[in-house]
Amino acid sequence: MEIDSDSLERLVPDRAAPWGVTGSKTLALHLQRYAFALEHAKPGRLLDAACGVGYGTRLLSDQAPGVEAHGIDISEQTIAYARKRYGNAATHFTWADALRFNDPEGFDTIVSLETIEHVPDPPALVAHLLTLLRPGGVFVASVPTTPTTDVNPHHLHDFTQKSFRHMVEAHGLEEIASTQQVHSVNPLTMLTRKEARLSDVRRGLVRYYLSHPASLARRVGATLRYGFSIHYLTVAWQSPSDPAA
Repeated sequence: MEIDSDSLERLVPDRAAPWGVTGSKTLALHLQRYAFALEHAKPGRLLDAACGVGYGTRLLSDQAPGVEAHGIDISEQTIAYARKRYGNAATHFTWADALRFNDPEGFDTIVSLETIEHVPDPPALVAHLLTLLRPGGVFVASVPTTPTTDVNPHHLHDFTQKSFRHMVEAHGLEEIASTQQVHSVNPLTMLTRKEARLSDVRRGLVRYYLSHPASLARRVGATLRYGFSIHYLTVAWQSPSDPAA
């Protein structure tokens, strides 16, 4: 089955539109997050959970000293593409559900970028990934911190900076660095679907807001505060060196 590069779910660099906020600008933001992860990755085994087509996994493998990178994704077609396009001796890809994936060796670094908002139970995903993190390891994750669930039906949860940090730090990890990003959007080109990768953007927003008034309230509040933009937070945390700490 062909990868749907017109979907909000799959960013394929080789097919990314050179224009618009959902094309090259989105790719640039993703690469910046991976560059941030690169700064904090530890030598050893690295897991890229929900790696997509694998471009970020390969970047980490190529540029992080002493790293062997393992990417996993729930899409079999995506993993097949990643193996063919980005796999090499130090970059491995496995078809797996991040919530059920296990590896007895564990990982020195775990990266999960723009993943947590997609799953039905984000705390369960975080808790499971942290069982795979070796003592003293680094966990790098990112989420949108302005509303997205109203527009993107693949996003199941909205986060604030506070709720995101609390979810991870409840497990005893310590924040070591963070970075914020702002992605300005043009509501006209989005609503008229003149952007790329909008094949699955939510339709019938009026009906959605009528049945989800809390989502409408979040959207109005975020627009009044931030305008037409999406904010993202990426954080690097370190686990205790002593697993009993």
